[in-house]
Amino acid sequence: MRLDAFNYILPDDRIAQTPLEPRDSARLLHVDPRSGSHSHIIFHQITELLKPGDLLVINETRVSAVRLVGQGPGGGYREALVLGPHLPSGPAAYEALVRPGKAARPGDTLHFADTNLTCTVGDILTEGIRVLHFQGDPEMLRQTLETQGRVPLPPYIHEHLDDRERYQTVYNRVPGSAAAPTAGLHFTAELLDTLAANGIETARVLLSVGLGTFRPIKCTDDITKHLMHAEYIHVTQETADKVNACTGRVIAIGTTSLRALETAARNAPDGVRIAPFDGDTDIYIYPGQKIRSVDGLLTNFHQPGSTLLLLVATLLGIDGLHSAYEAALTNDYRFLSFGDAMLILPDAS
Repeated sequence: MRLDAFNYILPDDRIAQTPLEPRDSARLLHVDPRSGSHSHIIFHQITELLKPGDLLVINETRVSAVRLVGQGPGGGYREALVLGPHLPSGPAAYEALVRPGKAARPGDTLHFADTNLTCTVGDILTEGIRVLHFQGDPEMLRQTLETQGRVPLPPYIHEHLDDRERYQTVYNRVPGSAAAPTAGLHFTAELLDTLAANGIETARVLLSVGLGTFRPIKCTDDITKHLMHAEYIHVTQETADKVNACTGRVIAIGTTSLRALETAARNAPDGVRIAPFDGDTDIYIYPGQKIRSVDGLLTNFHQPGSTLLLLVATLLGIDGLHSAYEAALTNDYRFLSFGDAMLILPDAS
């Protein structure tokens, strides 16, 4: 199957640059994968589509990466996406993706004026990630990164985000991601309380979103040849029990939750929907595979030719995917991380 089957034209002006307020005021396209029917509502009206006994599975990860902008030797522009501590090298060493990468050589000194941080480039790790050795007290360094570092927005977002928490879900709990599980950005605490009062349960999984979420599929002849990046996931016994005992529909909130659940399903014994899992997953979901773990998916609208788009096509089929995206484009939906959402869910009747 060729990658060009998953392309579509996405005009630049359809890529949302800022999130809507309140969070649950985005638009929601409901797609019934059995009939192919579409309906258009506001996100907070999701309460009308969910029924008592349904189970929402959320990814509790928190974005911990920060973006620093500064200069290298000779005053050249440098940008660092700081991913987290590099413990083998000490408390002031962090792993980071530095751009432009070829210009960040071991031994170079980088200065980030906005935060007044200075570091020396150290070892180069896998996938071009570098170890940065910062100067100063490690605790002060940690606080500076948390309070003064810029939000690590995807490269297609060019607007500044004043509220750092707006790129976090309201239910985030475990630091460790380079990007947010953006389908969950639409929920407010009040909406979650309303759903709980209506008998809709929630369960938590953890998938630490890595840099691979921004990397495109490079092969064009055969999508099955693509090598998926690995990410850490944790599915607890409690979550497995909730999913296995669910009397309604299991709905993954975001593609990250689905990847975690499907990993847990493919490692489960016969007769069990999912099993607990702790470790790395490089699961790659594309059309032709069977989804075992969920009945539905809430997701944003994704970039052409991305692994996330292939995952959605696995639930909708290629024709169903293009039909849904054409409906979204025709009806002026906002796309990508800060955009509107789509709920792929069979009607409860």
